[in-house]
Amino acid sequence: MVSPRTAVTARGTRVESDAAVLLDGLSVRLGRRPVLDGVTARFGGRAIGLLGPNGAGKTTLINTLLGFVRPTSGSARVFGHDVRRRPSAVRALCGYMPETDAIVPGLTGVRFVCLMGELAGLPARDALVRAHDVLHFVGLGEARYRNVETYSTGMRQLVKLAQALVAGPRLLILDEPTAGLDPRHRAEFLRLVRELLEVDHVTVLISSHLLRDVEEVCDQVLILRDGRVAAFRDVAAERRAAAGSYDLELRGPEDEFVRRLAAAGVSLERAPRGRWRLEEGGPHTIPLLLETAVACGVQVRRLERRRDSLEEIFLQAMGEAP
Repeated sequence: MVSPRTAVTARGTRVESDAAVLLDGLSVRLGRRPVLDGVTARFGGRAIGLLGPNGAGKTTLINTLLGFVRPTSGSARVFGHDVRRRPSAVRALCGYMPETDAIVPGLTGVRFVCLMGELAGLPARDALVRAHDVLHFVGLGEARYRNVETYSTGMRQLVKLAQALVAGPRLLILDEPTAGLDPRHRAEFLRLVRELLEVDHVTVLISSHLLRDVEEVCDQVLILRDGRVAAFRDVAAERRAAAGSYDLELRGPEDEFVRRLAAAGVSLERAPRGRWRLEEGGPHTIPLLLETAVACGVQVRRLERRRDSLEEIFLQAMGEAP
């Protein structure tokens, strides 16, 4: 069994900033069409989710980070390296798993991953050793001598992950990594991503249409809409902040219920979808709430710890919150 630390061995390119990605007023035009417009964000988390509807600018942002597209104005830095001035240094720090198959028919899995390592600058012998390591890590050890065109959809996603890891990246960019996977293979892929996050020097950027995937592994989320930042949320910090909060769904004379609780020092705030939000003030808060509900003839239809789902955050960013 190959450990995630063995599968990801950092290369020697100098890191000049703790922030994996720093965007400052980044704008990109393709022809006459603006695709990114003044995007500013600092990715300081370990796993960043990139979300947005089709045409929001996600792919263009990734291509800009990789140096395939030049910024029109503003700047983008990867671990302190400017993508416009030092594109080679940036690419040396990145591993990229594209959405498309991007495989080379006629090559075995190990030869394909080895070739990607050599193209990334590894000596041939080192690339071969690394290819075996990462293929074992992703679970393709027994299939590494098969031609890649014979691989199933799930295996192709795994071999794309392997080639993204082979050169030992600091920033791993995954574009729609679980697209087309069944639930079992999706869960297995996300497990591998979580294992990679156990390695101190690896940051993962995931672009996906599947909110659940991002919610499971990411601690920061950037949501784009029409090339602009619709929301940038530190979801890990929000989860910690919400640890003592509850969402309530009530039926009955709510005004009297809220007034009596306020008189007792317990305040409720309006929340989305007709609910109320309660900040727990101590061990007696919930019993007091339930006793007051009985006294006021109010039914407590739902009482659960608050946890804003990524779906709610996304809908709010799109202006579609209920």
